[in-house]
Amino acid sequence: MNLQQLNNFKFQFITHYNDKYDYIDSAKIAIEGGCRWIQLRMKDALLDDLRKNALILKELCVQAGATFIIDDQVELCKEIGADGVHLGKNDMRPSEARKLLGEGFIIGGTCNTFEDVLAVKDAVDYIGCGPFRYTTTKKNLAPILGLEGYQNLIWECRSIGINIPIVAIGGIMRSDIPKILKSGPNGIAMSGSILNADNPVNETIKIVETIEKNYI
Repeated sequence: MNLQQLNNFKFQFITHYNDKYDYIDSAKIAIEGGCRWIQLRMKDALLDDLRKNALILKELCVQAGATFIIDDQVELCKEIGADGVHLGKNDMRPSEARKLLGEGFIIGGTCNTFEDVLAVKDAVDYIGCGPFRYTTTKKNLAPILGLEGYQNLIWECRSIGINIPIVAIGGIMRSDIPKILKSGPNGIAMSGSILNADNPVNETIKIVETIEKNYI
């Protein structure tokens, strides 16, 4: 990741939807509120629908100077020139994605345990680590980590020289951010807590301020 992408990494928004907002709306809200890392996640969507939304979001992110990541779809990432792809534990192996994409793209991987980290550390640029707590925005949830889980996993990584940036994800609320950042992660990823707020843009602005105030 370049310097701008590393700065953007601190706060990531994962697209979602509810009865008021669709995927594009959710990304616009995050960008308006100051988020500069957008991951398009549309699980179970048709490829044509995903491509249509990806092209719209890519342009929005270019205009805002935001990093644009696509969940799961390696080929689509390369096709439209997104900044990178995020791969879950049941998606394509990061090493295979690296062969297809080369070094010009960001590759993120989902991890829940130290063993997960060891399995992907040589092929990813960052790790999405969670869930922090129970969340309804993701199916087949891995075991809850909590603060102690982050502290232990990150200590294990750093103690043997694994310094890959780690972003915390999963049911995070604004009030959780200070203690999560103190426990070791390098960034915070959020979704539903923003979209379901009374004023999502204002909530995003407050989240940005909280992260900047507590970033280590």
